[in-house]
Amino acid sequence: MGQVGNVVRRMRRGGRAVLGATVLALAGAALVPTAHADDAPRDPQLHLVTFAGPGTAGYDGPRSRASFRAELTRRQDAALRRIGSPTPAYRWTTALSGFAVRLTPAQADDLRALPHVADVEENSVRPLAATGAALAARADVPGGRGGAGVVVGVVDSGIWPEGPIFAPGPGLGDAASGFDGTCQPGEEWEPAACSGKLAAASWFVEGFGREHVSSTEVLSPRDVLGHGTQVASVAVGNARVSTGVAGLPANYSGTAPRARLASYKACWSAPNPSDDGCATADLVAAVDRAVEEGVDVLNLSVSGSDGTGAVDRALLGAAEAGIVVVAAAGNDAEHAYAAPETPWVTTVGGLAGTGAAGSVRLAGGPRLAGAMTVRRSVDAPVVLASAVPAPGSTRDEAARCVPGALDASRTAGAVVVCQRGEVARIAKSTAVARADGVGMVLVNTAPGSVAYDLHDVPTVHLDEAAGDRLVQWVRRQDDPRVGLDPTDGRVGPVRVAGWSAGGDPLGSFVKPDLVAPATGILAATAPGPSGDRWAFLNGTSAAAARTSGLAATLLARHDWSAPVVRSVLATSARPLPAGALRSGSGRARPEVAMRTRLAYDTDPAAYRGWLRGARADVNSASIALHGGDTRATRTITNLDDEARYWSVEADGFGRHDVEVAPAAVRLGPGESATYTVRVQGPARRGVDDGTITWRGPDGVRVRIPVVISR
Repeated sequence: MGQVGNVVRRMRRGGRAVLGATVLALAGAALVPTAHADDAPRDPQLHLVTFAGPGTAGYDGPRSRASFRAELTRRQDAALRRIGSPTPAYRWTTALSGFAVRLTPAQADDLRALPHVADVEENSVRPLAATGAALAARADVPGGRGGAGVVVGVVDSGIWPEGPIFAPGPGLGDAASGFDGTCQPGEEWEPAACSGKLAAASWFVEGFGREHVSSTEVLSPRDVLGHGTQVASVAVGNARVSTGVAGLPANYSGTAPRARLASYKACWSAPNPSDDGCATADLVAAVDRAVEEGVDVLNLSVSGSDGTGAVDRALLGAAEAGIVVVAAAGNDAEHAYAAPETPWVTTVGGLAGTGAAGSVRLAGGPRLAGAMTVRRSVDAPVVLASAVPAPGSTRDEAARCVPGALDASRTAGAVVVCQRGEVARIAKSTAVARADGVGMVLVNTAPGSVAYDLHDVPTVHLDEAAGDRLVQWVRRQDDPRVGLDPTDGRVGPVRVAGWSAGGDPLGSFVKPDLVAPATGILAATAPGPSGDRWAFLNGTSAAAARTSGLAATLLARHDWSAPVVRSVLATSARPLPAGALRSGSGRARPEVAMRTRLAYDTDPAAYRGWLRGARADVNSASIALHGGDTRATRTITNLDDEARYWSVEADGFGRHDVEVAPAAVRLGPGESATYTVRVQGPARRGVDDGTITWRGPDGVRVRIPVVISR
């Protein structure tokens, strides 16, 4: 098994993805060849081989599913025989048809030449969509209701099921019909761990490589990183769970607390935290299993990529199976567009508030602003961690406050200045507390964000410039003292987070589809060194998790198809001034989505048609016009059980005249109407955007964004 895990790794800025603080992905970062053990590429490499056409989930022909699956297997066998019959790491027949196998370059080229093979790609590791941006001054609790009878699948770093947040109870709701999940055994995990709330749990590691996980990792569904548990708690955590932590809201509830959870562990910790992530072979295997077991909603908070690779095709299979697929847009807006870019996935961007949470007060000097969670001041001597290594520890270990590396005789009663890196941020404050320190200043040593964490001692997190200023000040003082003070942090106007990936102006669809809160989201997590079970989730992972929970509540409330749910999620959103390529349709509004009665329904078969090049056939809840395109059509469907009149307007366009015909329609129950959008305007280069809004008799507005790129 050891050779299976050779991978191509995805570059990340700032080193380690901060898993304790957010959900999914530096989307679209460049791929570079890397091996786990050394820099020299080893040959052959693990590849993902995807066959043209659907898996059994998307098959709609005259044959039985069993017969079609057998045919897919025969095609795979024939391809494997062509290259010497190697043993695959995985085989897939449900969400898609394909396998993961080690190939030489010549073998990969040989398979690419086969008529039934759609793609051969090298296995890669994608980071989770996490960011440490401290842009919220108070905890945000999802606080939703509903979700009974729905199963939300989460492909992530696993689950820590113990505790009240995922416990079965009377408020859980009816058992999900049509779901047939398994509880896969493993290290520190028994099948009994899957209770009524946790409906299924599996793990997939052959792409990442068993021998390449960290020493603290466990080969089972159990979550070590904490990210999967955080995402799951935001999406479906139980209602009215006591936090038991001073300064936090007294009670917690996930977005769809009555829904059930299926956890698919495909993301792993590595010896070097910068190598943590999710191998694409494992992701595809996890999605294939989720589709086979029959989840209703599928959340993927992992880095996306350009194009339509095996992961995207697996998600297509999920959509063809009638699953609402939700993914994080990514947190690397500077270098990547929002992904996935495909029409079968609801891609979710992130919203942020503003306001510094605390400051470091220098005795006789200025205040340095940073992020601070604990609302309690500290005034004490200050020491640089690098100056107080414990016997047997290096200065570098002490500087980063590695557990056990601090000399308690010199840190007792002091505020300790720790550098970011090497170990988790929260682990540093635990190390300070165990060394009898009374506070911590966490400083960045490179450009990067500051984080809003739950620390064991009062902590202020400073950026690189402020941190360097503090260190230089301490070194100049004979007996330095500092104060750590919480500020009256105020949440500013809702805005799209600067790191939230925006859409490609030349993309076939407007992405992200919508945005949701993504900073300071309170979440349950795997226990840290101090046993804490709560953390703040920041990033588009948090936004995707909330959207997945909202999808579950809509499915539980209405007998709607997955495309209708995805349409309602987007068209009920509130537009934001950031523009369509930054915010899609706008901010998700659960209360409006619940009463929306007009939808852009889509036959899932159109998704595969789009993949083959029929790009005008997808009835998406957005319009993107490029170059000389001046016309588009869309179809709307009345979801109500009564006839409704709807009128339309085009608004917000700065450089183009946009007309919609017809201007009004009357739709009976379940009836549909097609309208045409025509655009006139300048031919010069640039991007213009606006909205098309249908107004109903009850005041509900159904909007879609339109982007015009010349």
